Amino acid sequence: MTAPADTIAPLRDFVVAMTHLVSRTDDEDTLIAEGRKLLEILVSRDDWLPEAYTRPHPEYYQQYLLHADPLERFSVVSFVWGPGQKTPVHDHTVWGLIGMLRGAEKEVRFERDAGGKLVQAGAEAELRPGQVEAVSPTIGDIHVVANSFADKPSISIHVYGANIGAVARHVFKPDTGEVKPFVSGYSSTAVPNLWDRSAAVRATL
Repeated sequence: MTAPADTIAPLRDFVVAMTHLVSRTDDEDTLIAEGRKLLEILVSRDDWLPEAYTRPHPEYYQQYLLHADPLERFSVVSFVWGPGQKTPVHDHTVWGLIGMLRGAEKEVRFERDAGGKLVQAGAEAELRPGQVEAVSPTIGDIHVVANSFADKPSISIHVYGANIGAVARHVFKPDTGEVKPFVSGYSSTAVPNLWDRSAAVRATL
């Protein structure tokens, strides 16, 4: 008997591998380097993300929780951009990895000059499917991100070194220097079921 397709298996495999990684080390350089490799594998294919976590909102980008480590050492979200949607300039305060799954997104980074003012750091960059980028307070943590497309959604998979929906963060207005605290929360109230392997097990009986 052929076992049923386990379409969500790549996400489950990623969560298991990340759990092993954060259990082995808390060194940020190692987490980013090894986590990047794991995320590259996850976003190298686009057949595992449940449809409920791919839906754009007509007005706001969506941050759907896919998994949160029970000790809040990392979380995984799908970030769904409607056509033309973008973030404000914001930070994360923890390390993070962004893997492009579908479409593309544009990013502009910022840094503080000698006087503490936010200034653009480098040219606009674009993330395409299969590519992974990193952020953290030590390597650069402030940016603005936008869907590259004005006529279709884009989806990226983000991994953060905390339960990102509950982290106190900041949005910035570089032209005025205004800084406001925010907590992102999540766009979903349920996570996908990674752990129901009953159909595959039944098929072996």
